[in-house]
Amino acid sequence: MKNSPILIIGKTAKTGMRVEQRLQALGHSTRGVSRSSTPAFNWEDSSTWRAALDGAQSAYVTFYPDLAIPTADDTIRDFTQLAKEVGLQHLVLLSGRGEEGAQRAEKILMNSGIDWNVVRASWFMQNFSEGFMIEGIVSGQLMLPAGDNVEPFVDVDDIADVAVAALTRPELRNRLFEVTGPRAMTFTECVAEISEVVGYPVEYKEIPIEDFLNALRDQGLPEGMLWLMRELFTVVFDGRNSNTTDGVMEALGRPATDFKEYLQKVNATGAWHRSGLLQQA
Repeated sequence: MKNSPILIIGKTAKTGMRVEQRLQALGHSTRGVSRSSTPAFNWEDSSTWRAALDGAQSAYVTFYPDLAIPTADDTIRDFTQLAKEVGLQHLVLLSGRGEEGAQRAEKILMNSGIDWNVVRASWFMQNFSEGFMIEGIVSGQLMLPAGDNVEPFVDVDDIADVAVAALTRPELRNRLFEVTGPRAMTFTECVAEISEVVGYPVEYKEIPIEDFLNALRDQGLPEGMLWLMRELFTVVFDGRNSNTTDGVMEALGRPATDFKEYLQKVNATGAWHRSGLLQQA
């Protein structure tokens, strides 16, 4: 029912922000929460969970920092148990491809007794424009420990559209949607296409994982995020997720957004202008 708020856990995250905007545009009441919201929500402090859940019948859940971390499945188990106790009826979980921890969390949700959906996503296209890679793009050299593996990057707008469909269309409940873009690409191919759009040369340079982590450490990234980056680049990003899927088509009845379309959309915002990085929402 539209007068019962849909809980958005991670209201400032790339997908959470978009999901909330779309739901509000459709006339749904939402309750977006984060560590700084009122009520606040903190995955590391379970005492904050009940107030966020109170009165909500459905929820979109993004887990911070990532479902790949070793403690994630226990946290998701505790959260879903509480959600069931307080009467939540439907939970949509954002998950990641090829992550054993994420798959454990998915199974916990599927066996929780709550109606569920899983949106299992590949790497976000928006990491090039809203995430940790944007400065490399603008500087003209993207340095990552990724090699020549291919990834079918997915547009976050597609993820949000699938999540909103799952939240608002009862006939889609209790289904897993694995979402990717329509093409599997190397980082070399990605930056070549970015160069064509932005009008200045961008190259990809492979660097050792330790050099990459040391640079992030120098920037002040906490040890937990450094562990996650190592996991993503040395375990998850090994080619296991190179195949494309039809999850966007299954949920929405339209093709997934191509990387070239994403590039045109982002370039129009000025995000890659060399005169200075625009503030990201």
